[in-house]
Amino acid sequence: MRFFFPFYILILGGIFFSSAISAQYKKREMRGVWIATVANIDFPTEKGNTEAQKKELIQMLDSLRSCNINTVIFQARPTSDAFYESSIEPWSVYLTGKQGKAPSEFYDPLAFLIEEAHKRCMEVHVWINPYRVTTSENTQGLTKDHIFHQKPHLFRKYGGRYLFDPGLEETRDYLVHVVSDIVTRYDLDAIHLDDYFYPYKVAGQDFPDTETHKKHSRGIADKSDWRRDNVDLVIARLHDTIKSLKPWVEFGISPFGVWRNESEDPRGSATKAITNYDELHADILKWLENGWIDYVTPQLYWEIGLNIADYAVLATWWSEYTFGKKLYTGLYASGMEVKKTPAWKTPNELTRQLRYNQDCAEIQGAMFYSARYFLKNVQGLQDSLRQTFYPYPALTPVCNVVSDEEPSPPRHVRIIDGVLTSSLHWDKIKETAGKQIAYYVVYAFLEGGIGNMDDPANILALTTENHLDLMHYPQLQTGIYTFVVTAVNRFRQESEPSIPVVKRNIQAANVD
Repeated sequence: MRFFFPFYILILGGIFFSSAISAQYKKREMRGVWIATVANIDFPTEKGNTEAQKKELIQMLDSLRSCNINTVIFQARPTSDAFYESSIEPWSVYLTGKQGKAPSEFYDPLAFLIEEAHKRCMEVHVWINPYRVTTSENTQGLTKDHIFHQKPHLFRKYGGRYLFDPGLEETRDYLVHVVSDIVTRYDLDAIHLDDYFYPYKVAGQDFPDTETHKKHSRGIADKSDWRRDNVDLVIARLHDTIKSLKPWVEFGISPFGVWRNESEDPRGSATKAITNYDELHADILKWLENGWIDYVTPQLYWEIGLNIADYAVLATWWSEYTFGKKLYTGLYASGMEVKKTPAWKTPNELTRQLRYNQDCAEIQGAMFYSARYFLKNVQGLQDSLRQTFYPYPALTPVCNVVSDEEPSPPRHVRIIDGVLTSSLHWDKIKETAGKQIAYYVVYAFLEGGIGNMDDPANILALTTENHLDLMHYPQLQTGIYTFVVTAVNRFRQESEPSIPVVKRNIQAANVD
């Protein structure tokens, strides 16, 4: 697909299909892609090269936006270090090649990514690993001022790596401090944790927290129950901290795909796998039921029909336990290259899963792991999204807690014509603290006034500007179009439409 427009505007050719064709598409849907930085899985390709990294992020965002991805989940804290400027933790080794070393041509990758993503009307969910400090037993690369050296009593060695001890209140205090700092200083849209709570079990070993349990049991005798309570405490505190600072910032969890098996719990799924509840000590259902998280994205990295963990069985199971919170499924884009079983080599397992999602109203979108393989267009995944599943833009789902006031509709919408120009303009909405506008949505309806605003086929563009160059839209050359504009605030609420304006036969410039 070729583009002939400023990079902050989404342009889609041929979006005015009949409502019968586009009715299957959702106007609001999560379409996210994880960008993993640990071990440089997805980013950056070149450590320490600022200009190359900026270029790589821009290319990544442009490619994702071209297939109507609306969210990136960026791993900003992979191993108790930072892909952002921090006075708490050191710069990441995965960014510059040496922990604690700032970019030589200074920039803040998280700030840069947020700015560029928001220009493209994309959300940024800041992904952090809560407990991991190293990925091996080697601690030589940790800076002298790293908390590992400053407070060694907080850490335990297990499974060939070092981790925070979740049973210590000081660990919880530290994690809340890190998240509070990120939320306060960055214009992010969500905080995101994945599946790494208590570590996955290593055969013949138990996580070494017996002494911690003795000293800090809080009266909970069973160690498994106590471990779950440790994680519950930090999840509840993170939720309260985030919402007290910026109530529009969401808190999401992407857990391992199985909560419990039905053989262990009558509420469990018809699966035969390790579980969040028993192994990772993460009681996701409790967090959903108590309203401690805004969304859940279980990592359903198995194919439809797999005996021990069937995607369809699990997608249905999670849809029955949302407790009114948002459910997105985690899809394994990497699996189409790294998995060797027939299901993953017969195109296209992910399209089968996306079709399954379409029939489940409780599933409000998907996140793809991870950007490296997603961007390779393995088995034509991006082509399928552009042509079949995501042919139109989509707004992200509205926050569970919304602003008391919906945004006002844009005013004074008008078309300004010149000798070789035609553009749509409106007055920028005045913003106040806590009532910022995220972007504007421009709708164009062919003939007959305002049509169906719930049909994404009628969305012409999303933009952060208060004007739109209509000459870049060849589809507007013939016919009479009615235009309206809405505003979307940081809570993802959309305003009522503006007063419509009508234009006949816009003569598009030569964009070849």
